[in-house]
Amino acid sequence: MGAQRLVVIGGDAAGMSAASQARKRRGPDELTIVAFERGRYTSYSACGIPYWISGAVEDMDKLVSRTPEKHRDNGIDMRTRTEVIAIDVAARTVRARDLDGGREYDEPYDDLVYATGSVPARPPVPGIDAAGVYGVQTLDDGAALRAELDGGHVQHVVIIGGGYIGLEVAEACQVRGLDVTVVDRSATPVGTFDPDVGEFIADAVRNMGVKLVMSDGVAEIETGADGQAVAVHTASGRRLPADLVVLGLGVRPNVALAREAGIPLGPSGGIAVDHRMRTQAEGVWAAGDCVESIHRLSGQRVVVALGTHANKQGRVAGINLGGGYATFPGVIGTAITKVCDLEVARTGLSEREADEAGYRFVTAVVDSTTKAGYFPGAAQIRLKLIAEQRTGRLLGAQIVGREDAAKRIDVLATAIWNEMDVDEVLSLDLSYAPPFSPVWDPVLIAARKAFDAVDAEARSPDDQPG
Repeated sequence: MGAQRLVVIGGDAAGMSAASQARKRRGPDELTIVAFERGRYTSYSACGIPYWISGAVEDMDKLVSRTPEKHRDNGIDMRTRTEVIAIDVAARTVRARDLDGGREYDEPYDDLVYATGSVPARPPVPGIDAAGVYGVQTLDDGAALRAELDGGHVQHVVIIGGGYIGLEVAEACQVRGLDVTVVDRSATPVGTFDPDVGEFIADAVRNMGVKLVMSDGVAEIETGADGQAVAVHTASGRRLPADLVVLGLGVRPNVALAREAGIPLGPSGGIAVDHRMRTQAEGVWAAGDCVESIHRLSGQRVVVALGTHANKQGRVAGINLGGGYATFPGVIGTAITKVCDLEVARTGLSEREADEAGYRFVTAVVDSTTKAGYFPGAAQIRLKLIAEQRTGRLLGAQIVGREDAAKRIDVLATAIWNEMDVDEVLSLDLSYAPPFSPVWDPVLIAARKAFDAVDAEARSPDDQPG
């Protein structure tokens, strides 16, 4: 009996984590692995693209953790610049197209890993597909955007969407001396944060010289006679000149191939998978930005496009394909970013998400400093906690502040993951020295304030059983 055949669609985090884990457990005599990637690069940090565009990362090659050549050296038949255009789940074949030569051919598989990632969300407005409109999803996207900026003819940049990627690219362009405007339908940037934290983000973005057009959507991208984008028109009637437009509205799962092949999707729009990353199609596995995960707090099926999850999910799929056993336990929505000197992070549920999940909750917001107040370099930090009203269980946390503020989110993510209540968080034995925190760390101050709110609700006559 010959070797089993594993085909992987997608050469970045999820796909190559799956391929590498399967290869570790099964040698070439047991398992043949063929991986398809439509771009030129494999196993790269998409999150690092804005920092390469700004110049903070000087060499693009530093974003690539494993080249196609390294994957081939490890026994994986890595085929770049090759796009899978169809999947036949009954015949167990994929149809591939060589993007440089144009040749099409069928590749058989015994098992298939679908790891196509995500694509930039594109609002259905005139001009959205015009020349000069860029997404920032792949390293090839980043290289194209960087080349355009390096051309010397771009002065006005409009970014559609004020989420993480939108603000990171806004900073990258502002650092390059460009005139930058961010347009977003939300009242404050990064809509996954509650407005009282989002206002801090908005102030910081404006202070670094980026214009914000909030509570306003995009109605049209105006193009010139050559088909190139020249301006963005907003729903309120503003005309914003644009030599270049960047899509920063977030992403949607890249599931077109799966849908056409009859691989079932879930209610979130991502591919439905079980805990081992198996789809409902025989022999087909999926991982990364294209799949849906279970949110451990809300119980909802969600799509969370983060490299952390993609690597973990790919690892789980690869272990199972290699003959082992592993499961993916879900997500809690932890995310972090930096805009100039402002750090922002969140985990768990926002107020809106907690309400939609059916929780009754209290909130606590504290303003403190990142170090002892008297220590040089002490900076502002705002920390918000959301706790279940009766039990005190920690449901969510948001942080915004200056240097050394945001990584505190990991303490709170750990607490949420382990279903701790705010009284337990208050009792945590956290480290203290003046260069690192006040004697009462902001995490502990917020937990104490949240505990008081929970306690007050418990003693309220309105909260007693009738």
